[in-house]
Amino acid sequence: MGQVHHGSATTTAAVRRAIQHSQESLRALAKRYGINPKTVAKWKGRSDPSDRRTGPKVASSTVLSIEEEAIVLAFRRHTLLPLDDCLYALQATIPHLTRSSLHRCLQRHGISRLPDTEGDKPRRSKFKTCPIGYFHIDIAEVQTAEGKLRLFVAIDRTSKFAYVELHQQAGKMVAAEFLRRLIETVPYEIHTILTDNGIQFTNRACDTYAFHHIFDRVCDENDIEHRLTKVKHPWTRMVRSRG
Repeated sequence: MGQVHHGSATTTAAVRRAIQHSQESLRALAKRYGINPKTVAKWKGRSDPSDRRTGPKVASSTVLSIEEEAIVLAFRRHTLLPLDDCLYALQATIPHLTRSSLHRCLQRHGISRLPDTEGDKPRRSKFKTCPIGYFHIDIAEVQTAEGKLRLFVAIDRTSKFAYVELHQQAGKMVAAEFLRRLIETVPYEIHTILTDNGIQFTNRACDTYAFHHIFDRVCDENDIEHRLTKVKHPWTRMVRSRG
């Protein structure tokens, strides 16, 4: 099967090889094959007759910055949410994000298709049905040129409503403020919050504690039950978390 050339190509593979092996001048070869001397010079300087890929050598977005792409990738890998859910959740943080720019970003990094979570592995039992308002909150690290940032992510177990914020630090005060803004943003009542036992969310992991954690105080003020995951394991985080 012959080589498929670029649509605007003025030479064939045979002509290119002949040019590369010829001792004639550029002008003589250009006249012989009816092409521009610059085209002759280009193929003279190459060792093979194949077309090269056009465009930038390293694919990058013309819409998203490197930091914004890092946020998109961290959110997708952390939540495994579909494209439209990712778009809806991230637009508050990246206002100029569009569906097409999001899709192209995921394609460039090889995560435009969600992984098969079943595969050949034993099927895991599904969550028990619960009303909307059961949120999982977790923190993902985002690597940028300026260092690490923390992406706070909250997802409703049932409705898949997602809310995200990007912060330089991930302390308990930041977590508490994130929860307050989540409560203000969600258009329905939150009845349960599930987190890990990190210091940003609780001090119940300690044997003794003398104060009520601020994150728990915010939960109490809004009549929200705060649950903790029992172990830190990929299947107990975000999408696969169990209360």
